[in-house]
Amino acid sequence: MTLEQTQAPDFTLENTGGGETTLSETLDSGPTVVLVNRGHWCSFCAEQLQTFSEVSYDLWFNDDIDVVPVVTDPMDEVTEMRDRFDLDIQLLADPEGTVTDQYSGTEETSHGLTGVAATYVVDEDGTVRYEQVADHPADRTYGNWVRYFIRNDYEDPFEG
Repeated sequence: MTLEQTQAPDFTLENTGGGETTLSETLDSGPTVVLVNRGHWCSFCAEQLQTFSEVSYDLWFNDDIDVVPVVTDPMDEVTEMRDRFDLDIQLLADPEGTVTDQYSGTEETSHGLTGVAATYVVDEDGTVRYEQVADHPADRTYGNWVRYFIRNDYEDPFEG
């Protein structure tokens, strides 16, 4: 099932900054990028998060875009992941996979319950304008591409 061109499911999750993040509240100021990560142990997730960490301030400052990474792990492991990779973005803990199930889904792996890696761009009206669900753990959309996608009025910046 695809979420593209539908209303993004709203959610509230605890974040590594000690508070809560609600998707609908982030949309009050502009678009939001929702990233679903497999878990704190996933090196491909860390690489993707680092690309978003590098562009997050530019996205927020210039375009009012929030980056909201959802990780299917308990808060202590999610916080450890943020600190280990020196990320400048707060991560959201979804240890039961409740939010992840509404987006890309979850699966049981040797690491326990994990999310299916995915990237969503949600416009300020709450509509999913881009969805990329990974066919393989290394199949990811990176921060710079999303920045250009949003600035190109939700069109692929490299087509045409």
